[in-house]
Amino acid sequence: MMSSAIKPPAPAERFTQILSVGIGGSALGPQFVAEALAPDNPPLKIRFIDNTDPAGIDHQIAQLGPELATTLVIVISKSGGTPETRNGLLEVQKAFREAGLEFAKQGVAITQENSLLDNTARIEGWLARFPMFDWVGGRTSEMSAVGLLPAALQGIDIKEMLAGAALMDEANRTTVVKNNPAALLALCWYWATDGIGSKDMVVLPYKDSLLLFSRYLQQLVMESLGKEFDLDGNRVNQGISVYGNKGSTDQHAYIQQLREGVHNFFVTFIEVLRDRPPGHDWELEPGVTCGDYLFGMLHGTRSALYANDRESISVTVQEVTPRSVGALVALYERAVGIYASLVNINAYHQPGVEAGKKAAGEVLALQKRVLAVLNEASCKEPVEPLTLEEVADRCHASEDIEMIFKIIAHMAANDRAIIAEGSCGSPRSIKVFLGECNVDELYA
Repeated sequence: MMSSAIKPPAPAERFTQILSVGIGGSALGPQFVAEALAPDNPPLKIRFIDNTDPAGIDHQIAQLGPELATTLVIVISKSGGTPETRNGLLEVQKAFREAGLEFAKQGVAITQENSLLDNTARIEGWLARFPMFDWVGGRTSEMSAVGLLPAALQGIDIKEMLAGAALMDEANRTTVVKNNPAALLALCWYWATDGIGSKDMVVLPYKDSLLLFSRYLQQLVMESLGKEFDLDGNRVNQGISVYGNKGSTDQHAYIQQLREGVHNFFVTFIEVLRDRPPGHDWELEPGVTCGDYLFGMLHGTRSALYANDRESISVTVQEVTPRSVGALVALYERAVGIYASLVNINAYHQPGVEAGKKAAGEVLALQKRVLAVLNEASCKEPVEPLTLEEVADRCHASEDIEMIFKIIAHMAANDRAIIAEGSCGSPRSIKVFLGECNVDELYA
């Protein structure tokens, strides 16, 4: 779609790659859909920067090589202020500068109107900007521009995805519970976990293309349902833990514990009936195909668990198509909302995530104070190595001495601080200073 209408700077004739920069719901949904639905030879291949890990970012950029010049960069952040996404953007922009490329001619923003990211993209003249609505959280954004734009660029039929989601929504509007798929799923969760999250949800899709479904559901379910307080202000500590891999890989991993170990879970089997496109199947032995083995593994495992009083839910789809994936996304989004109503919590905020972001900001603020103290000591003649206690005292943060040790250990491992005496294996023994005196830059 866009790949034929929008071109990279000359002499390149077309974009060949997508680099998606986002985190959480801005990455997990698009990653799941790409793994599930992208054709073997898509018009644009996609890569993801979904963390603030420098080595991981370097790896993704290095994998692009000379194709950086023909890479469309999609930056996804509702506020534009999410640190991980901001860091990824700055790293990518640096790579563009070093390659002699103009980032704005290859950048696309998906963000809330008038956000920091939106204003930056508008002022710098990025290729395009797509809106996110303030009432749509990242974990429920796959059916917005967040998920649909990357999918369309990979040649995935997004109209079919939307059609599948619409069909599921229509089915979930009935007030007859036995005919409402999302209500039935939510009630199964409620029954299996006693309505208090007493058991974990193990998601086992028996299809390689659905491998990332459990990762996608981890955020959707756990960020939505993991709440300390209910709507009336009572402390309830609700939630359902989610993990999983794929079948039949798990026959050789944790099925042993699921059947015979601690009974702290229920299983969700995702069954896909069609093994291969019509006309491509063949028999490994008389009457048995490779897909028959997968089918046997699924139902054999299901029966073995049932025989040992292990509960399971089965969700069956005909085949993995844009329509069925759209329906699956809608099914689980609605089930989460209904379950939240059953246990009287708000599924659509995430105060715990905000608390984590605040705590991370406090660590970085402490690091700046540590740097200032070390910088001052390192500018003296002779250099004055400091103990941990001395650093903590000069930072007026004696209660944070463990965190100061962690900061110094991290800096030393990255050649930003020098351990003059002792080692990080014996914290009380170390004396530390900065390798260079840059007090003007620090306080600029």
